[in-house]
Amino acid sequence: MHQNNSHGENSVMADFERQVRNKLSEHGCCFIRRGKGDHDIWYSPITKKNFPVDGKIKSRHLANAVMRQSGVPHKF
Repeated sequence: MHQNNSHGENSVMADFERQVRNKLSEHGCCFIRRGKGDHDIWYSPITKKNFPVDGKIKSRHLANAVMRQSGVPHKF
């Protein structure tokens, strides 16, 4: 069993992307289009605005920044 190694940490960090997108979808946010680089553009019915979602969310801080932009009341 792997504990506290870089492989285990990467799999945990990679989960932020999936968790963020799931949380956004649960709150009615939806994918609009591909953006520049590895970003996607999403729409939030809460803020009634489009916002970028990075394709590689590697930190809790970035995940929380996306949540703030979307207006979804959730913190990682």
